[in-house]
Amino acid sequence: MKKFILVLFFMFIFSCVCIAQDETNIILHDMQIQNRISDIGFKLLNANKIDVRMAFIYNKKNKGKHLIDPAISRRHIILYENDIQFADSDDEIAAFIARKICMSAESYSGIGRGLVGSAQIKFAPKKYEMFFDERAVDFMVKAGYNPLGLITYINKSAPEDRFLRLLHHNRTSKRLANIYEHIYLKYPLFLANNTYINNEAYQQFLLSSVENRKKLKEKIESEKRYKVKYE
Repeated sequence: MKKFILVLFFMFIFSCVCIAQDETNIILHDMQIQNRISDIGFKLLNANKIDVRMAFIYNKKNKGKHLIDPAISRRHIILYENDIQFADSDDEIAAFIARKICMSAESYSGIGRGLVGSAQIKFAPKKYEMFFDERAVDFMVKAGYNPLGLITYINKSAPEDRFLRLLHHNRTSKRLANIYEHIYLKYPLFLANNTYINNEAYQQFLLSSVENRKKLKEKIESEKRYKVKYE
């Protein structure tokens, strides 16, 4: 009987040690993600000479529905668990953060310390969505990140909804085509030396954007300046 109790005691001690070790590993893992997010965020701010203070926060909870994005209302750039799960590289984390920085910076500029700008972003999301995509590319390049990471991140994380989402957002295929055009015209070296060419998400983008890229080719060959109507 004493031996049995002794065995149970050691089993209990061992399980407590294992639980404590697991908790320690989880805490260290979360700290590594937080440090990585902060480093990338501050690198983007500094490289782009953004002279406002922003906080970069990792939240393990899944993102809920917010009336106003924290990046607009409090200058908090929050990466939730279901945001970070789509990022496989620093480029893709930078892509997410760069867009949020653009939103925050824009919402705090202009009349009434940004109150008008914040309202415009909220009530005209389609217009600003494309604008933030393009500025995110510029921010990424200045900070030394590959802007093609924005294409792969969006391709993995933004579904191609056909109904209600289109009332407030552009089609994902249209956004991706517009980002590709911006990179093609302004930063062609990233396409000439394409380190993402074998990336599965990028390969899928190439397959699904054939018609849109034909439209871009026609624009380039025509040597005319006009806004391509991507689908």
